[in-house]
Amino acid sequence: MSWRRALALLALLLTAPAAPKPSAREVASLGKELFFDPGLSASHTLSCASCHDPSHAYGPPNALPAQLGGPDARAQGQRAVPSLRYVQRVPLFAEHYFDEDADESVDNGPTGGLTWDGRARNPHEQAKLPLLSPLEMANADEAAVVRAVAKSSYAAEFQRVFGAAILESPSAAFDALTRALEAYQDVPAEFFPYTSKYDAYLRQATELTAQEKRGLALFEAPTKGNCARCHPTGIGSSGGFPAFTDFGYAALAVPRNRALAANRDPKYYDLGLCGPLRTDLAGRADLCGMFRTPSLRNVTLRRTFFHNGAFHSLADALHFYVERELHPEKWYPSGAYDDLPPQYRANVNREPPFDRKPGQAPALDDAEIADVIAFLGTLTDGWKPPAAAAATR
Repeated sequence: MSWRRALALLALLLTAPAAPKPSAREVASLGKELFFDPGLSASHTLSCASCHDPSHAYGPPNALPAQLGGPDARAQGQRAVPSLRYVQRVPLFAEHYFDEDADESVDNGPTGGLTWDGRARNPHEQAKLPLLSPLEMANADEAAVVRAVAKSSYAAEFQRVFGAAILESPSAAFDALTRALEAYQDVPAEFFPYTSKYDAYLRQATELTAQEKRGLALFEAPTKGNCARCHPTGIGSSGGFPAFTDFGYAALAVPRNRALAANRDPKYYDLGLCGPLRTDLAGRADLCGMFRTPSLRNVTLRRTFFHNGAFHSLADALHFYVERELHPEKWYPSGAYDDLPPQYRANVNREPPFDRKPGQAPALDDAEIADVIAFLGTLTDGWKPPAAAAATR
């Protein structure tokens, strides 16, 4: 920007009447326009909703291990797309977290932040990442995104909400648009509706089936699934319904996914907290291989699981949990963890059900895995009582 233009803009800002403060609803409505606009990508084919599909709980709409993007919408991402639902209570990233809903004297280790490695502090920061990633929406810089907004059908609304001169300042406009995206992701009905059967069960408005109850018991049992250790099932001390994640991190030694283009380089490893996408914790050997625990709400709508999309069914994911140490040859070509360098393998979680030894029975058999999956089905939003569901047909 030239100095003459800068002075003109300053004069405009100083003499223009103060714009009324927009309401949260206005900002969220504008955020929705931005969220569904493919014109914000370099290819003009990719919107936020392309990878975060509302009909899939704002998660991926397909079974690809990572979604496609880039300038030509053909570049493969490096990680599976997470759901954007139920992230409103994710705490800020901290290396040492003390849970008020558990023993507050216990250090739970690294916790919080958005994305698989927690490098975004909030949805505002998270919204910036795909807009500028060369493997996603692939804009060259913030100014390119703002130019796309200026050409959009909602440009006038953007100026009405944020001020007539907002598009004159790329940095201010980019900040405004990411805040609008954040506001949209704070709409309860869309992003944290709590309308699953399990929510109705917690409200004592319905009962679980016998199989669902068995699955819940197995999910919670410390010596069986032990899933609730990282995916709590109870109402919190503040009365909030469970997000089905403790927001913590674990190294699970998920098998290397050779369908990811990045993994064609044998020297490439996605080490989560310690890089390569997150850089501030590089060199922290004690954190390498750790990824944030996702919410299990709406998990039955997914077709890819774990950070690298290595599995495509819940049954396979659960079999991996209970068989990783019993039958390593089933999961790793070499019989040993193949997506984590040897020097970091001490970080791998070995709590139940990962505590079994070869020759022992798995923590869950096939029938019990089916019961757990039945319970997980109660976490899908949009549940209606049978009578109400029949009335809408």
